Amino acid sequence: MSDLKYPVVLQPLPPEEGGGFFASVPDLPGCMSDGETPEEALANVQDAIMVWIEAAQELGRNIPPPTRQFALAG
Repeated sequence: MSDLKYPVVLQPLPPEEGGGFFASVPDLPGCMSDGETPEEALANVQDAIMVWIEAAQELGRNIPPPTRQFALAG
């Protein structure tokens, strides 16, 4: 199931919060990451998705299917 593509919301972080970009996965509560660039944030959140799914499987929890909605916050 780790090859599923989940939509990601990518947001720039303000300088007072350290700058860079914040990536979250609305389909997977609490699944998020960040990075210095949009590409780094997306790569990091892909790792977070795999960890989220592995943890859910270990706990016997439901893994929601990805939605088809995509969002880019600016």
